[in-house]
Amino acid sequence: MKDAEKDLEKKINKLDAYNLTGEMEIINNDDVYKYDVDASYSKSDMFRVSLKNKTNNHEQIILKNSDGVYVLTPTLNKSFKFQSDWPYNNSQVYLLQTLLSDIQSDENKEFKETSDNYIFTTSVNYPNNSDLVRQKIYFDKKLNPTKVEVLNEDDDVLIKMTFNKVDLNAKFKDKYFSLDENMKVSKTEDSFEPVSKIDEEIYPMYIPENTSLTDKETVSLDNGERVIMTFEGDNPFMFVQQTASLSDEETILSVMGEPCQMATGVAAVSDNMVSWISNGIEYYVVADNMSESELLNVANSVSVLPVSK
Repeated sequence: MKDAEKDLEKKINKLDAYNLTGEMEIINNDDVYKYDVDASYSKSDMFRVSLKNKTNNHEQIILKNSDGVYVLTPTLNKSFKFQSDWPYNNSQVYLLQTLLSDIQSDENKEFKETSDNYIFTTSVNYPNNSDLVRQKIYFDKKLNPTKVEVLNEDDDVLIKMTFNKVDLNAKFKDKYFSLDENMKVSKTEDSFEPVSKIDEEIYPMYIPENTSLTDKETVSLDNGERVIMTFEGDNPFMFVQQTASLSDEETILSVMGEPCQMATGVAAVSDNMVSWISNGIEYYVVADNMSESELLNVANSVSVLPVSK
């Protein structure tokens, strides 16, 4: 194991750039969400991860450059800027640096060699999702990643990343990691039809104990509507659904908190709120006295777009 780990460390640390593509599946409440993933790195700590939902082609981009960390939603002409240590502050299935970090930091990791693969089994660092406890990282005999499986306590696979192309000599154009360029290019490839009405209200499937829905209000907006659900009891919170608006000009919104991969897309997670956009609707779970993991339990139970059973 030591040789394989040492060789892997040497290989990854000397890379100037790479590009990895593949498919990620996230299993959530029996639904499967599938994403085309395109992950790129360039030295000087620049990252770009495109996540395209395979059902509706909705794309989000996580971007880290010298200006900061962004989550881009090009179809709405909006980007969200985070004060964040992403991607180093938790596990990521699609980046070589974080996979290596997980291997190196687990003193109790397991290693197995088969005729085709090296397999590392390590603990994971998903502070906002306690269901994810370990992962299996598969490398071919040239130490290129082939697959990552993230498991729960029962060894059920909850996230699966399958790599179909690994380019360790990638070359990128000058503005590949620029915010403006990514907004421009993605916008031309992705179309968005704004919705002005919430046809079908969605309810969280998970509600904390001794907490229940006490009020529901629909508010008309200039170009859409908002539904506010109030839950009261031991763990009071609000769940808001609002039609997303397309900004006339490119808008950067500063967010206190961290980007977090949920089944339905990349969310912004802060002390008292989880917010995300899916299918032209913005969603917010807001609470004053709820832990981040409990907030995310509620948010993850909102099944917006099941792909297959």
